[in-house]
Amino acid sequence: MLPNKRKAPQRRNLIAYSNPDSIISEQFREIRTNIRFLTQKAKKPILMITSPGSGEGKSTLAANLAVSMAQQKEKVLVIDANLREPSLHTIFKAPNSIGLTDVITGKFTFEEAVYQTEIGRLGLLPSGPIPSNPTELVGTETMNDILKESLREYDVVLIDSPGVLEVADTKILANKCDGVILVVGEGKTEYAKAVDTKKALAFAQAQLLGVIVNVIK
Repeated sequence: MLPNKRKAPQRRNLIAYSNPDSIISEQFREIRTNIRFLTQKAKKPILMITSPGSGEGKSTLAANLAVSMAQQKEKVLVIDANLREPSLHTIFKAPNSIGLTDVITGKFTFEEAVYQTEIGRLGLLPSGPIPSNPTELVGTETMNDILKESLREYDVVLIDSPGVLEVADTKILANKCDGVILVVGEGKTEYAKAVDTKKALAFAQAQLLGVIVNVIK
């Protein structure tokens, strides 16, 4: 299992990039290493970062984990698949006028929608415009094609998704991934909801790699 506790960086702060020598950055490196051990069979893994609900710090964690992986010279893509309340573009200070929803609907190509960050080999596929039918979009064959195409260009793909218990999108996406990392907030996530989340992921035939308890301040 993954290390189960880490101090949360300040909201929307890419501490793995701004302060790589910090204790928190070292914890991200430990998580990165453990993920690699847990996904040895998948040379180019697709991993989902999710939580039972909202406000548990999963997006900030996903962003910092992506930075940590990119610092190891891996070519990393992080996808904002939260098509209701996207936040990765804010964390990375990137535009969100073009993104995942545009690629799924055929308005733009994958290459046109990916934003190359200033951080090493890290690319961001933001959500794009918020659609009226997010569940239908992520369940399309086009979404499968996007993930396949991402593996041709990148070594690791991280997907930031909505909370498992909030919408059906996450369970659909979880089934397409090589592994799921569950983020729970210390003092925020109810035990019963964490158990229900585990059951929901199992029902979706998702591979739960581990749980990270996020110390939210």
